[in-house]
Amino acid sequence: MSLLKAVLLGIVQGLTEFLPISSSGHLVIFQRLFGLEAAGVTLEVLLHFGTLLAVFWVFWRDFLALLKFPKDALQRRFLLLLILGCIPTALIGYFLGPFIESIFHSLLLTGAALIVTGILLKLLTLLPEGQKNVAAMQPADALWIGLIQGIAVIPGLSRSGSTITAALWRGLDRPTAVRYSFMLAAPVILGATLLEIKDMAAAGIEKGFLLPYAAGTITACLCGALAIRLFIRLLQQQKFHYFAYYCWLVGAAAIAAHYFF
Repeated sequence: MSLLKAVLLGIVQGLTEFLPISSSGHLVIFQRLFGLEAAGVTLEVLLHFGTLLAVFWVFWRDFLALLKFPKDALQRRFLLLLILGCIPTALIGYFLGPFIESIFHSLLLTGAALIVTGILLKLLTLLPEGQKNVAAMQPADALWIGLIQGIAVIPGLSRSGSTITAALWRGLDRPTAVRYSFMLAAPVILGATLLEIKDMAAAGIEKGFLLPYAAGTITACLCGALAIRLFIRLLQQQKFHYFAYYCWLVGAAAIAAHYFF
Protein backbone atom coordinates (compact mmCIF):
# COMPACT_ATOMS: atom_id res chain seq x y z
CA MET A 1 0.00 0.00 0.00
CA SER A 2 1.66 3.20 -1.19
CA LEU A 3 1.11 6.56 0.45
CA LEU A 4 -0.23 8.04 -2.80
CA LYS A 5 -2.75 5.25 -3.31
CA ALA A 6 -4.00 5.56 0.28
CA VAL A 7 -4.49 9.31 -0.13
CA LEU A 8 -6.30 8.88 -3.47
CA LEU A 9 -8.61 6.27 -1.98
CA GLY A 10 -9.25 8.61 0.96
CA ILE A 11 -10.23 11.40 -1.44
CA VAL A 12 -12.59 9.13 -3.40
CA GLN A 13 -14.14 7.67 -0.25
CA GLY A 14 -14.61 11.02 1.46
CA LEU A 15 -16.16 12.77 -1.55
CA THR A 16 -18.39 10.00 -2.88
CA GLU A 17 -19.64 8.93 0.56
CA PHE A 18 -21.44 12.24 1.09
CA LEU A 19 -21.88 13.82 -2.33
CA PRO A 20 -25.04 12.40 -3.95
CA ILE A 21 -23.27 10.27 -6.56
CA SER A 22 -23.11 6.89 -4.76
CA SER A 23 -19.75 5.74 -3.41
CA SER A 24 -20.65 2.05 -3.86
CA GLY A 25 -21.72 2.67 -7.46
CA HIS A 26 -18.40 4.30 -8.30
CA LEU A 27 -16.55 1.46 -6.58
CA VAL A 28 -18.32 -1.09 -8.81
CA ILE A 29 -17.54 0.91 -11.95
CA PHE A 30 -13.89 1.54 -11.08
CA GLN A 31 -13.26 -2.09 -10.21
CA ARG A 32 -15.00 -3.48 -13.31
CA LEU A 33 -13.79 -1.02 -15.94
CA PHE A 34 -10.37 -0.05 -14.65
CA GLY A 35 -9.33 -3.24 -12.88
CA LEU A 36 -8.61 -1.50 -9.59
CA GLU A 37 -7.98 -3.99 -6.83
CA ALA A 38 -9.70 -3.66 -3.49
CA ALA A 39 -8.09 -1.37 -0.95
CA GLY A 40 -7.69 -4.15 1.59
CA VAL A 41 -9.92 -4.73 4.58
CA THR A 42 -7.77 -2.74 7.02
CA LEU A 43 -7.73 0.39 4.89
CA GLU A 44 -11.44 0.01 4.08
CA VAL A 45 -12.26 0.00 7.79
CA LEU A 46 -10.09 3.04 8.42
CA LEU A 47 -11.56 4.94 5.45
CA HIS A 48 -15.06 4.30 6.80
CA PHE A 49 -13.86 5.48 10.19
CA GLY A 50 -12.53 8.65 8.55
CA THR A 51 -15.93 9.43 7.02
CA LEU A 52 -17.56 8.77 10.40
CA LEU A 53 -15.23 11.34 11.94
CA ALA A 54 -16.31 13.78 9.20
CA VAL A 55 -19.96 13.48 10.28
CA PHE A 56 -19.00 14.04 13.92
CA TRP A 57 -16.82 17.00 12.92
CA VAL A 58 -19.51 18.84 10.96
CA PHE A 59 -22.38 18.06 13.32
CA TRP A 60 -20.47 17.97 16.63
CA ARG A 61 -22.77 20.53 18.23
CA ASP A 62 -25.81 18.43 17.37
CA PHE A 63 -24.24 15.23 18.71
CA LEU A 64 -23.15 17.08 21.84
CA ALA A 65 -26.69 18.39 22.31
CA LEU A 66 -27.97 14.80 22.25
CA LEU A 67 -26.10 14.21 25.51
CA LYS A 68 -28.68 16.49 27.13
CA PHE A 69 -31.52 14.11 26.26
CA PRO A 70 -32.36 13.19 29.89
CA LYS A 71 -33.36 16.82 30.60
CA ASP A 72 -34.19 18.25 27.16
CA ALA A 73 -37.49 16.97 25.72
CA LEU A 74 -36.64 18.10 22.18
CA GLN A 75 -33.28 16.30 22.19
CA ARG A 76 -34.95 13.24 23.70
CA ARG A 77 -37.44 13.29 20.83
CA PHE A 78 -34.69 13.69 18.21
CA LEU A 79 -32.69 10.80 19.68
CA LEU A 80 -35.79 8.59 19.56
CA LEU A 81 -36.37 9.56 15.93
CA LEU A 82 -32.76 8.64 15.08
CA ILE A 83 -33.20 5.24 16.75
CA LEU A 84 -36.44 4.65 14.84
CA GLY A 85 -34.73 5.56 11.57
CA CYS A 86 -32.01 2.98 12.19
CA ILE A 87 -34.49 0.10 12.55
CA PRO A 88 -35.57 -0.28 8.87
CA THR A 89 -31.97 0.17 7.72
CA ALA A 90 -30.74 -2.53 10.10
CA LEU A 91 -33.51 -4.96 9.08
CA ILE A 92 -32.82 -4.47 5.38
CA GLY A 93 -29.09 -4.91 5.92
CA TYR A 94 -29.66 -8.10 7.92
CA PHE A 95 -32.20 -9.81 5.66
CA LEU A 96 -31.09 -8.54 2.25
CA GLY A 97 -27.34 -8.43 2.84
CA PRO A 98 -26.60 -11.59 0.79
CA PHE A 99 -28.78 -10.32 -2.08
CA ILE A 100 -27.01 -6.95 -2.10
CA GLU A 101 -23.65 -8.73 -2.22
CA SER A 102 -24.83 -10.87 -5.13
CA ILE A 103 -25.66 -7.81 -7.27
CA PHE A 104 -22.75 -5.68 -6.10
CA HIS A 105 -20.65 -6.28 -9.21
CA SER A 106 -23.41 -5.76 -11.79
CA LEU A 107 -22.68 -2.82 -14.09
CA LEU A 108 -26.20 -3.01 -15.49
CA LEU A 109 -27.94 -2.67 -12.14
CA THR A 110 -25.45 -0.06 -10.96
CA GLY A 111 -26.04 2.02 -14.08
CA ALA A 112 -29.81 1.75 -13.70
CA ALA A 113 -29.57 2.76 -10.03
CA LEU A 114 -27.43 5.79 -10.94
CA ILE A 115 -30.11 6.91 -13.37
CA VAL A 116 -32.68 6.57 -10.57
CA THR A 117 -30.38 8.63 -8.35
CA GLY A 118 -30.30 11.32 -11.04
CA ILE A 119 -34.10 11.41 -11.06
CA LEU A 120 -34.17 11.76 -7.28
CA LEU A 121 -31.66 14.61 -7.40
CA LYS A 122 -33.75 16.38 -10.04
CA LEU A 123 -36.76 16.00 -7.75
CA LEU A 124 -34.77 17.73 -5.00
CA THR A 125 -34.76 20.93 -7.02
CA LEU A 126 -38.50 20.64 -7.68
CA LEU A 127 -39.87 19.64 -4.29
CA PRO A 128 -41.10 22.58 -2.22
CA GLU A 129 -39.51 23.01 1.18
CA GLY A 130 -41.63 21.61 3.99
CA GLN A 131 -42.40 23.17 7.34
CA LYS A 132 -41.70 20.29 9.75
CA ASN A 133 -38.93 20.76 12.27
CA VAL A 134 -37.85 18.22 14.88
CA ALA A 135 -40.82 19.09 17.11
CA ALA A 136 -43.26 18.43 14.25
CA MET A 137 -41.47 15.40 12.80
CA GLN A 138 -43.41 12.15 13.29
CA PRO A 139 -42.21 8.57 13.93
CA ALA A 140 -43.59 7.62 10.50
CA ASP A 141 -41.25 10.19 8.94
CA ALA A 142 -38.23 8.61 10.64
CA LEU A 143 -39.26 5.09 9.62
CA TRP A 144 -39.79 6.17 6.01
CA ILE A 145 -36.40 7.89 5.79
CA GLY A 146 -34.74 4.88 7.44
CA LEU A 147 -36.44 2.56 4.92
CA ILE A 148 -35.13 4.62 2.01
CA GLN A 149 -31.66 4.66 3.58
CA GLY A 150 -31.73 0.87 3.78
CA ILE A 151 -32.76 0.54 0.13
CA ALA A 152 -29.94 2.93 -0.81
CA VAL A 153 -27.34 0.24 0.01
CA ILE A 154 -27.96 -0.91 -3.59
CA PRO A 155 -24.89 0.16 -5.59
CA GLY A 156 -25.68 3.28 -7.62
CA LEU A 157 -28.32 4.65 -5.26
CA SER A 158 -27.05 7.65 -3.35
CA ARG A 159 -27.73 7.40 0.37
CA SER A 160 -27.60 11.14 0.97
CA GLY A 161 -29.61 12.03 -2.13
CA SER A 162 -32.24 9.38 -1.38
CA THR A 163 -32.72 10.26 2.28
CA ILE A 164 -32.84 14.02 1.70
CA THR A 165 -35.44 13.52 -1.03
CA ALA A 166 -37.44 11.23 1.27
CA ALA A 167 -37.26 13.80 4.08
CA LEU A 168 -38.43 16.67 1.88
CA TRP A 169 -41.16 14.44 0.46
CA ARG A 170 -42.43 13.95 4.02
CA GLY A 171 -42.57 17.72 4.52
CA LEU A 172 -39.41 18.34 6.56
CA ASP A 173 -37.76 21.72 6.22
CA ARG A 174 -34.32 21.69 4.64
CA PRO A 175 -32.20 22.25 7.80
CA THR A 176 -34.01 19.42 9.61
CA ALA A 177 -33.81 17.14 6.55
CA VAL A 178 -30.04 17.69 6.23
CA ARG A 179 -29.37 17.34 9.95
CA TYR A 180 -31.44 14.17 10.28
CA SER A 181 -30.08 12.56 7.10
CA PHE A 182 -26.41 12.99 7.92
CA MET A 183 -26.73 12.20 11.61
CA LEU A 184 -28.68 9.06 10.67
CA ALA A 185 -25.70 8.05 8.53
CA ALA A 186 -23.41 7.92 11.57
CA PRO A 187 -24.87 4.71 13.11
CA VAL A 188 -24.86 3.05 9.67
CA ILE A 189 -21.21 3.88 9.02
CA LEU A 190 -20.33 2.88 12.58
CA GLY A 191 -22.15 -0.43 12.18
CA ALA A 192 -20.38 -1.19 8.90
CA THR A 193 -17.05 -0.33 10.50
CA LEU A 194 -17.67 -2.59 13.50
CA LEU A 195 -18.68 -5.49 11.24
CA GLU A 196 -15.39 -5.17 9.37
CA ILE A 197 -13.21 -4.86 12.47
CA LYS A 198 -13.00 -8.62 12.98
CA ASP A 199 -11.69 -9.01 9.44
CA MET A 200 -9.24 -6.17 10.05
CA ALA A 201 -8.00 -7.88 13.21
CA ALA A 202 -7.43 -11.07 11.23
CA ALA A 203 -5.54 -9.20 8.53
CA GLY A 204 -3.48 -7.23 11.03
CA ILE A 205 -1.74 -3.90 10.58
CA GLU A 206 1.79 -4.03 9.25
CA LYS A 207 4.08 -1.41 10.74
CA GLY A 208 5.27 -0.28 7.33
CA PHE A 209 1.70 0.65 6.40
CA LEU A 210 0.99 2.86 9.41
CA LEU A 211 1.73 6.09 7.52
CA PRO A 212 -0.43 5.25 4.46
CA TYR A 213 -3.27 4.09 6.72
CA ALA A 214 -3.13 7.28 8.77
CA ALA A 215 -2.92 9.43 5.63
CA GLY A 216 -5.90 7.68 4.06
CA THR A 217 -8.00 8.04 7.21
CA ILE A 218 -7.21 11.74 7.63
CA THR A 219 -7.83 12.41 3.92
CA ALA A 220 -11.20 10.63 4.03
CA CYS A 221 -12.17 12.71 7.08
CA LEU A 222 -11.15 16.04 5.52
CA CYS A 223 -12.74 15.29 2.13
CA GLY A 224 -15.85 13.94 3.83
CA ALA A 225 -16.29 17.14 5.85
CA LEU A 226 -15.76 19.19 2.69
CA ALA A 227 -18.32 17.08 0.80
CA ILE A 228 -20.94 17.49 3.54
CA ARG A 229 -20.54 21.28 3.59
CA LEU A 230 -20.64 21.41 -0.22
CA PHE A 231 -23.75 19.22 -0.21
CA ILE A 232 -25.51 21.58 2.21
CA ARG A 233 -24.54 24.67 0.22
CA LEU A 234 -25.73 23.22 -3.10
CA LEU A 235 -28.98 22.05 -1.51
CA GLN A 236 -29.64 25.55 -0.22
CA GLN A 237 -28.88 27.00 -3.66
CA GLN A 238 -31.00 24.33 -5.39
CA LYS A 239 -28.17 23.34 -7.74
CA PHE A 240 -28.52 19.60 -7.43
CA HIS A 241 -29.44 19.27 -11.10
CA TYR A 242 -25.71 19.31 -11.87
CA PHE A 243 -25.28 16.06 -9.93
CA ALA A 244 -28.39 14.66 -11.66
CA TYR A 245 -26.81 15.17 -15.08
CA TYR A 246 -23.59 13.58 -13.85
CA CYS A 247 -25.41 10.50 -12.51
CA TRP A 248 -27.35 10.11 -15.76
CA LEU A 249 -24.16 10.31 -17.79
CA VAL A 250 -22.23 7.83 -15.63
CA GLY A 251 -25.25 5.53 -15.36
CA ALA A 252 -25.72 5.46 -19.14
CA ALA A 253 -22.00 4.79 -19.60
CA ALA A 254 -22.14 1.89 -17.11
CA ILE A 255 -25.11 0.33 -18.92
CA ALA A 256 -23.36 0.71 -22.28
CA ALA A 257 -20.21 -0.87 -20.83
CA HIS A 258 -22.28 -3.82 -19.61
CA TYR A 259 -23.46 -4.58 -23.14
CA PHE A 260 -20.41 -3.66 -25.21
CA PHE A 261 -17.35 -4.45 -23.05
